[in-house]
Amino acid sequence: MKLAFNEGTTWESASLQQNLEYCEKHGYDYIEIRTIDQLKDYLKEYTLDDLKEYFDTHQIKPLSLNALCFFNNRTKEDEEKVIEEFKEYLEICKKLDCEYICVVPSNIDVTEKGKTLTEEINASCIRVLSHLSDLAKPYGVKIALEFIGIQENTVNTFSQAYNIVKEVNRDNVGLVYDTFQFTGMGSRFEDVTDETAEKIFIFHINDVDGYPVGQMRDTDRVWPGHGVIDLEAHLKRLKELKYDFVASVELFRPEYYQMDPEEVIKKAKETTLEVLEKYYK
Repeated sequence: MKLAFNEGTTWESASLQQNLEYCEKHGYDYIEIRTIDQLKDYLKEYTLDDLKEYFDTHQIKPLSLNALCFFNNRTKEDEEKVIEEFKEYLEICKKLDCEYICVVPSNIDVTEKGKTLTEEINASCIRVLSHLSDLAKPYGVKIALEFIGIQENTVNTFSQAYNIVKEVNRDNVGLVYDTFQFTGMGSRFEDVTDETAEKIFIFHINDVDGYPVGQMRDTDRVWPGHGVIDLEAHLKRLKELKYDFVASVELFRPEYYQMDPEEVIKKAKETTLEVLEKYYK
């Protein structure tokens, strides 16, 4: 199992340059590049050619661009903007030899006035993901759909996300399996069947404070093994499915943003390996 670092973990405390330096120093294999801010800030001073040179001359490699946000159930005008953003991401992937783009479903109003039928949500996701798949195919890029385990997100369980991916039925469209997102809205291990195995593209590992299902938020995440998630159950199931690609640690803890970013990156690796070592060497 390879180890990756998601830049959300040092979102407010470190630049892409710093994350690359510290991840390289502490032996990470991959980095998930945060496109909406840390990459944009990097490109104010450097170029994609500079970034490509760094990856070419160091151990660490790009795992994904993270993320294309809120792609479904948009107005026609907003959807066109999302498509153009995705095209830009494809060119970045081509330049950096980056294989994955993570995509995040839209949030909606969950009041009576703002409710949207699940069938409308799923249909929009299937239509847009199919189009993105067509665009990505010539680039050899894969799309990883990340369901978000909060009430207001349109795709918030493993089973819903898998059913969408199954309907899209493209080789280059799969899932992000995130332990926090899985826990947040009560996804079920019984839905992680042998059939789903080939569609699990990226594994995000994290933990969370013990709030009830439906009340957890990104800011409640904690170091792997320091919360209430049964990470051993997740790892056992992934092992049974013969998933052995990458574990990417992704935390959004405000207290961690106040820490020295190198210490965060070091501790994130240490706590992740402590959890992984029983199932993966």
